[in-house]
Amino acid sequence: MSRPARYWAGDLLWDSVNHYDGRMAATSEARSIAVVGAGGVGVLLAARLAHAGHDVRLLARGAALGAIREHGLRTHGPDGDHAVPIACVSDDASALGAAGIVVVAVKAWQLADLGPRLVPLIGDGTLVVPMQNGVEASEQLARALGDAHVIGGVSHMISWVERPGEIRWIGGAPSLTIGPRSPSQIDGVEACAATLRTGGIEVLVTQAIELARWQKLLFMAPYAAVGAVERAPLGILRTTPRVRARMEAAMHEVAALAVARGVALPPDAVAVTLHRLDALLEAATASMHRDIVAGRPSELHELIGAVVRLGRDAQVPTPVCAALYAELEPLERRARAQP
Repeated sequence: MSRPARYWAGDLLWDSVNHYDGRMAATSEARSIAVVGAGGVGVLLAARLAHAGHDVRLLARGAALGAIREHGLRTHGPDGDHAVPIACVSDDASALGAAGIVVVAVKAWQLADLGPRLVPLIGDGTLVVPMQNGVEASEQLARALGDAHVIGGVSHMISWVERPGEIRWIGGAPSLTIGPRSPSQIDGVEACAATLRTGGIEVLVTQAIELARWQKLLFMAPYAAVGAVERAPLGILRTTPRVRARMEAAMHEVAALAVARGVALPPDAVAVTLHRLDALLEAATASMHRDIVAGRPSELHELIGAVVRLGRDAQVPTPVCAALYAELEPLERRARAQP
């Protein structure tokens, strides 16, 4: 597996990645890992870690729960088609028991209800790795599960559910950025990274996880919101002057808010983010965009809505983001009113 390009500008430290060959790396023992959520991110990570020999327990629900019990975890991607059996899958965290690592891979809007129900997964040395979009997931989970257990995390992968328990992914190997939220977590973060790498997951460890979270918000919130308003894929967003200008203006608002909150974004953060968008597939769409178009609850409040809310608290003007949020919020209310 070759070293990937850096995903973000800033203080991200590269650590070597073990080859994904279905065997445990000599540098890491098998560990108990609970994966919360059976969406595109959760299934992909759980399948790779289970295939690598870890004791993976999966918290799932609904149709995904039955499908995984019957067929295992099914993935389709550049490495081929795989079905990975998983011995422990339940909709009750108490049935899974405490784990060494808990990867939380549900949507950000689900955390308020789900967080307290994850307490049975927490043991003395458990580390919780949030994979949500936005910049508030770690703190929300820490309130429910204990501040010492929750680190910071950002996911970089393109994956989606094709059928319950079955996902497709494209692009490079799944990649995560993780980092401590306090100095006492540093050793645990390094051990967690070593474990995750045994599943062929590329892991960047950073001392500046807050920077990494805001860099992803700078990328994701404007792209997702403008895409949902325009009902258009990335290729159209970035080549239509009016639309590109709106997306760029929203990015500048996010960047100004980050700086006002003490996040050391580099001066070229918006330019770097636009360059990254220009390099993605023309047909790409954000998960929030897809959810809104499909009439499902989305991460609207946690992405562009959070920019507006946090901007108001910090007295940073966000008129472009506020207009995008106002256009999409009625659709979100309608989706959440449905059974």
